[in-house]
Amino acid sequence: MPDSISKLTTYPVWDKTVRIFHWVNVLCVLALIAVGTAILNAKALGIPSDGKILLKTTHVYIGYVFSLNLSWRIIWGFIGSRYARWSAILPFGSDYRTQLSAMMDGVKTGKPVGFLGHNPIARLMVALLFLLLSVQAITGLVLAGTDVYMPPFGNTIKEWVAVDNVAVDSVKPYSKEGVDDAAYKEMRAFRKPFITTHYYAFYVLLAAVLLHLLAVVVTELKERNGLVSAMFTGKKVFAKKPFDAD
Repeated sequence: MPDSISKLTTYPVWDKTVRIFHWVNVLCVLALIAVGTAILNAKALGIPSDGKILLKTTHVYIGYVFSLNLSWRIIWGFIGSRYARWSAILPFGSDYRTQLSAMMDGVKTGKPVGFLGHNPIARLMVALLFLLLSVQAITGLVLAGTDVYMPPFGNTIKEWVAVDNVAVDSVKPYSKEGVDDAAYKEMRAFRKPFITTHYYAFYVLLAAVLLHLLAVVVTELKERNGLVSAMFTGKKVFAKKPFDAD
């Protein structure tokens, strides 16, 4: 066995909660992209109104899983293990500046510095991804209520657009029954910035995900520290002690 392999040391980094979040998030995002793309192209695909309502309802249910998973990860960022915490993830604070300085020094001297958690550049991408995911979750929940009248805001929106309290239960997606036209127009005007944000953030998120995947592949091939496998095993391997290791 070569010396470089025999000297590799295994370090634990990602706890079970982080790993579960990551893969549930991957599945949800892929499903949301697939269903969302079908919704955006419903007319071209010849999907009728009932089919579009079904697609949107499915999109919302997947969105609930996505939002709950994201919410738990946000909480875990305050109470979880060291490398799961926001202090080790977001690109802020003295710790981040120290790591960035060490990384830049390593580049200048030709002696790259290893990081057990996210390196300073990766922390920028992670911050962007969490911001975009949060924007999609928040705007998506609002759209669920304003479009197909689903929780958590659906009933409130139905009460807003209904002609009276008696007609609330008769308000259904893609139907004018029991709907006050003026109130409905007000609701759609309220909805517009949310759908616009959701729409454009979708494309930014898609680009960020692709850039993230490219960076992961390049880093894995270059450093060979088990970056990909760590999201399954929770461990990375290094020939030299990582800069941010205990």
